[in-house]
Amino acid sequence: MAQCRITEIFYSLQGESRTVGLPTVFVRLTGCPLRCGYCDTEYAFYGGEKMAITDIVEQVAGYNPRYVCVTGGEPLAQPNCIPLLTAICDLGVEVSLETSGAMDITRVDPRVVKVMDLKTPGSGEESKNRYSNIELLRQQDQLKFVICNREDYDWARTKLDEYQLTERCEVLFSPIHGELKPADLADWIVEDNLPVRMQLQLHKYLWGDEKGR
Repeated sequence: MAQCRITEIFYSLQGESRTVGLPTVFVRLTGCPLRCGYCDTEYAFYGGEKMAITDIVEQVAGYNPRYVCVTGGEPLAQPNCIPLLTAICDLGVEVSLETSGAMDITRVDPRVVKVMDLKTPGSGEESKNRYSNIELLRQQDQLKFVICNREDYDWARTKLDEYQLTERCEVLFSPIHGELKPADLADWIVEDNLPVRMQLQLHKYLWGDEKGR
C-alpha cells in the first residue's frame, strides 16, 4: 500500500499564489533536501507520520474542499507524492503543488497547478535550481521568486528576460516577511514596469508565525 510521510493536514485560507484568500486544505509532506535561510516550515524537515494515500485522500475529502494544496518541506522529495497528487485530483477539486524548483516535475499530473520557486542568491540555495523544469511550466502554473534584497530583485529581473518567464506562466515576486519592506519591492516593480504579480503572505498578517497556518 502506497504511503507518504505527512507532517500535517489542515484547513485554512490560502496565504499565497493565485488562490490567495480562498479556503484550502493543506497536505504538508515531511522532509526537504534544501535549507533556505528564510524557511518558515523547518518543523516539517523531520518526523511526521506515515499514512496510506487512501487515508490521506479520505481525510482531505472529509473537509469537502474546493482547493487542495500539497506542500512541504519539499513534497516531491517523496516519490509517492506523484500518485498522491493524482489521487487528490480524482476528487474533482483544484490541486496545487508548492515545490522548490529543485526536483524534477516531469511526472506531475497535468491537472495539478504547479507553484514553483526559483531560488534567489539570498536564499542560500541558488545552486539547487533545476532550470530544465522551466520548459515544463504551462499557463496554468506559477513561478515564484522570494526576494530578500535589491540584489535578489536584480537577479530575478535578469531571469525574467533570460528564460522569457512571463510568456510561460504567471510570475510572482514575494518579499521575505519581516526583512524586505513590501513597499520597497512594490516601488521597484512599478519603476521597472515588470509584468509580474507582487504577493504578500496573507497568513503571516493574519496569524503571524503560528505553525499550522
